[in-house]
Amino acid sequence: MSSLVTTEKSVFANTVAMVRPAAFGFNEETAASNSFQQEINGSQDQILERAIEEFDNAVHVLRSNDIAVYIVEDTLVPTKPDAIFPNNWISFHPNGTLILYPMEALNRRCERRLEVVLELQQKFNFEKVLDLTHFESENLFLEGTGSVVFDHENKVAFAAISSRTSEAVFRELCKKIQYSPFTFSAFDENGQPIYHTNVIMCMGDDFVVVCLECLPDEQSRNLFLNEVSRLGKRVLEISVAQMNAFAGNMLLLRDSQNNNKLVLSETAYQSLTSAQFDFLKQRIDFVRFEIPLIETIGGGSARCMLAEIF
Repeated sequence: MSSLVTTEKSVFANTVAMVRPAAFGFNEETAASNSFQQEINGSQDQILERAIEEFDNAVHVLRSNDIAVYIVEDTLVPTKPDAIFPNNWISFHPNGTLILYPMEALNRRCERRLEVVLELQQKFNFEKVLDLTHFESENLFLEGTGSVVFDHENKVAFAAISSRTSEAVFRELCKKIQYSPFTFSAFDENGQPIYHTNVIMCMGDDFVVVCLECLPDEQSRNLFLNEVSRLGKRVLEISVAQMNAFAGNMLLLRDSQNNNKLVLSETAYQSLTSAQFDFLKQRIDFVRFEIPLIETIGGGSARCMLAEIF
C-alpha cells in the first residue's frame, strides 16, 4: 500500500455518514431523469436483503481502510426507496455549515428527517444550517453533492445543469457560501442531460476525473479544461462507457493518517485502463467494494452513498 499524504491546504473528509436502507427499491419517480436506473426481477424482500448485504460490506471495507463511518438507520414509513443516497439532500462543510437541499422527486423529500438532521448537527458540532428546500415550491432543485462537485481547497463549485440541478439555486448557494460557481452542460450518448454532476466528474487533490465526451462541443470542453488548469489540477479523462460503469462517481477521502483514499465501486475499478490506474495509484490508495444491485436499481454508485463529514 502507498502512503501518499494530502497537502496541508487540501480539504478532504475522513468521516462519512451513510444510511442503511429499510425499503430500497426501484424508484419510479426518479427513473425519468436517471438513465442509469434499471428494474430487475426479484421480490422486494430479496432486493432489500441484497442491498443491505452490499451496504454492510461497503461499511466494512471503509472502516477496514481507516475511514470513520456514522450509520443512520432508515425508517420503513414513509417508504424511501433512495434513502441509501443521503448526499442528495444534505452536505457538511469544513467551515461548520450544514446544507439542506431541494429535491425533485416528491418521495425523496421525506428522506430529510428532522431527527437525523438534529442528530448529525449535534454529534458533529455543525453550528450553521443553510436551508435551500424552499426552492421546491418554485420547482427549482439542487440535489446536494450529486448536483454540485465542490473544490473546497479553492472554494470553487462545479455543476452540470439538468432538471435536478437549477442554475439559479446553484448560484444562490455559491453566493451564500462564498464559492465561485462554474456551470456547464453535459449529455449522455442519447442526448439526454446527465442527471447529476458527480456521475461525470470527481474532484481529486491535484487532479479531476471527468468524461469530457459528455460536454457538447469543443468550446465547452476548453472552458472546463481552462478552469481545471486554473485550479492547478490535472485532468484524467474517462470515456462514456467508463462513465456508464460509474468511473466518474468516485470520492476522495482521507484516513486518520491523512492518506489519500479514493472510494469507488468494483464496477468502476474494473473499467479503468492500465494508464488510468497508474495515474491514480501514484496519488491515492483504492478503496473499492461491490454494489452491483445498488448501482443497477438505484442508478447511483459509491460516491452517492457517502455524505462527507469534516
